[in-house]
Amino acid sequence: MELAAGARGRAGWCGRRGRCGRGALLAFAAWTAGWVLAAALLLRAHPGVLSERCTNEKSRRILAALCQDYRGGALAGDLCEDLCVAGKLLFQRCLHYNRGKKVLQADWRGRPVVLKSREEAFSSFPPLSLLEEEAGEGGQDIPEAELLLMVAGEVKSALGLELSNSSLGPWWPGRRGPRWRGQLASLWALLQQEEYVYFSLLQDLSPHVLPVLGSCGHFYAVEFLAAGSPHHRALFPLDRVPGAPGGGQAKAISDIALSFLDMVNHFDSDFSHRLHLCDIKPENFAIRSDFTVVAIDVDMAFFEPKMREILEQNCTDDEDCNFFDCFSRCDLRVNKCGAQRINNNLQVICDKIFRHWFSAPLKSSAVSFQLQLQLQEAVQECADPEVPSGNTRRAPSVFWKLRRLLQATLRELQEAEK
Repeated sequence: MELAAGARGRAGWCGRRGRCGRGALLAFAAWTAGWVLAAALLLRAHPGVLSERCTNEKSRRILAALCQDYRGGALAGDLCEDLCVAGKLLFQRCLHYNRGKKVLQADWRGRPVVLKSREEAFSSFPPLSLLEEEAGEGGQDIPEAELLLMVAGEVKSALGLELSNSSLGPWWPGRRGPRWRGQLASLWALLQQEEYVYFSLLQDLSPHVLPVLGSCGHFYAVEFLAAGSPHHRALFPLDRVPGAPGGGQAKAISDIALSFLDMVNHFDSDFSHRLHLCDIKPENFAIRSDFTVVAIDVDMAFFEPKMREILEQNCTDDEDCNFFDCFSRCDLRVNKCGAQRINNNLQVICDKIFRHWFSAPLKSSAVSFQLQLQLQEAVQECADPEVPSGNTRRAPSVFWKLRRLLQATLRELQEAEK
């Protein structure tokens, strides 16, 4: 009764003053704007929250549709026979669906692999226009020069790089034959997936990316490696590390950290353009048995020319120039983000990965307190966004300092084992 009376009183006051409607409208608008902003920030930080549920039943239907298209001649690939006919590529489980991308685990002749595609259905990819024009010829009469030009254009769109014809080998569809049309259509679907293009280009150039093992239609297969996770105490699964519980893990972490440094230096220095990683988190990396770090998700990796194109956007403040882990600054004179990235791969790895390991003492009494303190300070210096940034060629001191300290840590741990 008191609540009802209070409501009637407020209603009467609004009627006398004539202000309640406008105030309520403004309050509602502010409340709505707040929730929209909160939702936008949540989606940016956790894009998987709207991802569809990953189920084995649906994954099997997706692969069944893929095989149906293969049997109908719409697509091809060197793994299609094993998947659709011989039963040597067997689905195991759904790993995750994320904004349309399908990631499935399978067993290929006794080897665990991952099947990936940006889209569920082959028909979701725009077809190759040359095939549409040559519908009655099975694609056999498409001039090689014209096809080469289209492949080069699609690779440039994905990488932002001009590649010579001799560099296009990983994406050439092979010899013309009965399944030539399906081969071309499948190649075109794969070329529209940037991660596939990156893996294909880098697999013979870097130990830090996954090699492409084969494909069927729009799905491509890569090696299965257990991904990192913030739920692991050491970020990566180290359960089988040999040695004492403390010393073995400390040695493994030091080895992995050194491999991260090798990867940073490799991506900065060993290609014609620097390779930027804009989504650095444990889930996007895995560790081989020899502790080599491997980038297993490169959807947000960009060579320098494309990075500059992405960063150079309109802005009103510096926050508008932050593209996930790749930051630029807003030039308020022209309201434009600078094309130059102001942080780097090493800085983000120090912040998101090394801090987790080295902000507290290592779980090993074999490493001297002084060395552990120096390592903590070096990681802090590396991760601090106020420290002048740049790649390892322009600002090498913190890179080499970390490398020297990690090597010293390994030496102390090895001495303790004797």
